[in-house]
Amino acid sequence: MIFDLLTIFPEIFTSPLQASLLGKAIQKKLVQVRVHDIRTFTTDKHHRVDDIPYGGGPGMVMKPEPLVAALESLPVPDKKVRRIYLSPQGRRLEQGILSNYLQYEQLILLCGRYEGVDARVEHWIDEEISIGDYVLMGGELPALVFLEALVRLIPGVVGKEESVRHDSFSAGLLEYPQYTRPEEFRGHQVPEVLLSGDHQKIESWRQQAAQEVTARKRQDLRRGLKF
Repeated sequence: MIFDLLTIFPEIFTSPLQASLLGKAIQKKLVQVRVHDIRTFTTDKHHRVDDIPYGGGPGMVMKPEPLVAALESLPVPDKKVRRIYLSPQGRRLEQGILSNYLQYEQLILLCGRYEGVDARVEHWIDEEISIGDYVLMGGELPALVFLEALVRLIPGVVGKEESVRHDSFSAGLLEYPQYTRPEEFRGHQVPEVLLSGDHQKIESWRQQAAQEVTARKRQDLRRGLKF
């Protein structure tokens, strides 16, 4: 899968794309990530990517010409492509919808800045995605969130694919509590069932524990579930 990231701050992606499982996935060529500087698609000598809004108001708006030029330059022939604008006005990113994007061979992620992009750019994108009901300084961090959340679903990225199936939200529940050594820490003991070696009992405990954690921490998730 190819990811094309459009930004005016390409340096933001340097470290994240080299670290952890995301960096390893790129090294192993399980995914290809290309970062493009939108300023290279400008035509004026000052490489301006923004201008004042029509009608007045605070802030600046990203100009349509370099954005559309960048978007039109990237689709790979014969690839199934989707163009996504990271925006607080978009569809909220949730675990349940991530697998839908695995059908695409190329994803183009547009990172906005300032007051946003010229509204006419919407004619060149397929959808908007938001990572939450809050506003950041730009779309770079949301793009990284989307990228990492999706890449870990690609076979071969996470060492044990079973762990992905048990992630929080994957079955509509939060994940069950996890424990590791030592068995006792400052008066707090690992539940005995996890030490029993009885896999059937452990699985039953984990299902019950996941329901209890969801009921305690996320009442909003519980409303749509029957337990």
